[in-house]
Amino acid sequence: MPLDINIEIKKGDFLALSGLSGSGKTTLLRILAGLEEAKGFISVENKTWLDNNNALSIQKRQIGFVFQDYALFDNMSVEQNLLYVKKDKTLVKKLLDITELTQLAKRLPKTLSGGQKQRVSLCRAMMNNPKILLMDEPLSALDPSMRIKLQNEILTLHKEFKTTTIMVSHEPSEIYRLANRVIVLNQGKIINDGNPKDILLKTTGSQKFSFEGEILDIVKTDVIYIAIISIGQQLVEVVLCEDEANNFQIGEKIRVGTKAFAPTLSKIT
Repeated sequence: MPLDINIEIKKGDFLALSGLSGSGKTTLLRILAGLEEAKGFISVENKTWLDNNNALSIQKRQIGFVFQDYALFDNMSVEQNLLYVKKDKTLVKKLLDITELTQLAKRLPKTLSGGQKQRVSLCRAMMNNPKILLMDEPLSALDPSMRIKLQNEILTLHKEFKTTTIMVSHEPSEIYRLANRVIVLNQGKIINDGNPKDILLKTTGSQKFSFEGEILDIVKTDVIYIAIISIGQQLVEVVLCEDEANNFQIGEKIRVGTKAFAPTLSKIT
């Protein structure tokens, strides 16, 4: 399946790639990284990475890549895995502090949990101060609580280093938390491109329903409050009064139901 994509990404953006399996998301990351041959044109900060068949080598692209499988050196400690990329102990300390791994610096990967390994992998990807950080569903194998923790750390690193980031994800709540732009692919073509809220939000009708969800955000608009809630694979908006808005917190698990055709929220106990 050929990719037919023409996009411009601003420096410092956090871009999420979404779409069905086989739509071209991972292929696009691999082409950007130089791991897969392609014909086309890629320019980063006025430097040509790809011009038809002439491609800049992987080593010269200053790419950070975070895989699903961690890809750490088992015979090296956490600290050694990072120093292997660049001999900069000051940067190693900074990255380990941000991701709360300082106490594990001398440990081998086999003694770490999946979440800890992925944090090491993320730190290693940042060691070269990459122009672009590529992440291919890096958190998909983690449990929900660890996933949220790493989302927060990814966002902290992004704000600290202002690295242009492109992430493949199928999780609406993850895209909403992290990205400022989302591109939806289908069969190698872009079918949607814009703000995560505009692209992902699907309002529900007046039919009766009762679903469990998570509050992602509570936004005040004029005199009302709007709760943005993740339910399964979609986002919904629910209008709240001030008392209700003060009663709920971002990240809280809630139940969304109907009463006289109006959505209501209740806490899950």
